[in-house]
Amino acid sequence: MSEAAAGAIVTLYSTFGSEEEARRVARQLVEERLAACANVLAPCHSVYRWQSEVEEAQEVPVLFKTRADRAAAAIARIGALHSYDVPAAVAWPIADALDSYRQWIVDES
Repeated sequence: MSEAAAGAIVTLYSTFGSEEEARRVARQLVEERLAACANVLAPCHSVYRWQSEVEEAQEVPVLFKTRADRAAAAIARIGALHSYDVPAAVAWPIADALDSYRQWIVDES
């Protein structure tokens, strides 16, 4: 892996049905070093189509920060720990970041 690729980081986004579940999964990924950090955000109101019906629910979004080369493993782990049948778990590439912040994420995940 090139030095640039070794320093690539991503933010993972997922939503959970409760703050308890969001915090539990966030802590698990950080403990397993699949993420350096997870931000459990304030509940949000989601509108979505599920099984041909439009649904609405309160969800708790979480942002996970990790190395790009750990993203697939972290997404798989979110899926394994998640209570939803089809959880949102996606990676957003980080185009630029402070060098010290990028290095912290690389070192801790």
